[in-house]
Amino acid sequence: MPASRSARLRKASLEAGELAVVQIDVAPDDSFAYKFSCTQCEVPRPGKGTRAWSTRRPGEDNGYLAAMDRWILHLTAKHPDVQAPCLAYLPEAQARLQERRDARG
Repeated sequence: MPASRSARLRKASLEAGELAVVQIDVAPDDSFAYKFSCTQCEVPRPGKGTRAWSTRRPGEDNGYLAAMDRWILHLTAKHPDVQAPCLAYLPEAQARLQERRDARG
């Protein structure tokens, strides 16, 4: 039996650490869309000031992996002193990033 949306949200929030705000929406294809936002970083929003840094990736497990990978890379780049359980997956996230770069050429 697949995990419920609330169970997935609890797991993702716990793994992402204290700087993350995690949301799980239902995408148009009825899959889950994962969104990780940073409570400390802001990025420009054209014509409207700033907004929290975030990443949103649709899809079942691949969406979760893609969003979590991006979150892990954000943490290591912008918040190197922060500890979060997801940082245990840093080598795998870096490997998937390199695979995507190599595939693009």
